[in-house]
Amino acid sequence: MTFSHPWVLLLLAVPVLLIIAAPSRRFGLVMPFDHHAHHRRRWLTWLLAGFDRVPALVLAAVLVMLAGPQMLKQPKQVRSLTNIQFCLDVSGSMNAENRYENAREAIEEFIEKRGGDAFGLTLFASHQIRWTPLTTDLKAIRNALPFANPENQPLHMAGTRIGAALLFCRDNMMQEATRGDRLIILVSDGVSSDLGQGFAETDYARELQNAEITLFHIHVGSGNVPQEVYDIAQQTGGRSFAARDASSLRGVFQYIDRMKPAQFTRGGTVPMDHFSPFAVAALALLGVHMVGLMGMRHTPW
Repeated sequence: MTFSHPWVLLLLAVPVLLIIAAPSRRFGLVMPFDHHAHHRRRWLTWLLAGFDRVPALVLAAVLVMLAGPQMLKQPKQVRSLTNIQFCLDVSGSMNAENRYENAREAIEEFIEKRGGDAFGLTLFASHQIRWTPLTTDLKAIRNALPFANPENQPLHMAGTRIGAALLFCRDNMMQEATRGDRLIILVSDGVSSDLGQGFAETDYARELQNAEITLFHIHVGSGNVPQEVYDIAQQTGGRSFAARDASSLRGVFQYIDRMKPAQFTRGGTVPMDHFSPFAVAALALLGVHMVGLMGMRHTPW
């Protein structure tokens, strides 16, 4: 056992001195019946002397608690960190059919359910913007999403280059994610100008696999899921989905949450507060003191 404030233990000298220096009780006022022989009841003398010293023991227990007792214990479970990077398409077509608003609402609901994970946000179109590094501060993501509105993007963000965005997210993930699972959730509504040559999809998938990243793709456009992105997600162990409205987007995020649930592992030993036995002892001593006050005490004579 260790103490976070060991110097407080020096004050234990006070209750020890109170116990040692407590005077033995003698007869007080002499009454007429004290002038004849009495049976000596030594056990009663010891019992009453013990009740007299209980307050000093309570003080000792309180001082030990104030010293901050700690024991090396193993926490029951520690949450394993999951690094989730949103790769959000902000090209002009994302304004159609409320695609951006639906995606924003679904992302906000998803991060609320995944408290304890690390989230990042990358915006892309023809170029990429690292908007929010990986962080466990959920407010950072929620506050950043309004600025991702496609209406606020510069003119050079008109196209869609998914392949370049995935490599950009891969590089960021390798720099920022020091431990835990790695996920990229790609939200886009169209095909990519840098995919479609066949061998390129395999190369992109290999890059993500080497970085131990799983890709989930959510297609929010009106057409079919682009086959190139579908293949990349499959090769990394993820999936592609089509979600054209708010309710289907929520369903996709719920599915991802089930596929990659929060994981817990047993943590190593750490010093943890150990107040319980001393608190129980102090309460028990207070109870004994109350009993003594109700009857087990010396009379004036």
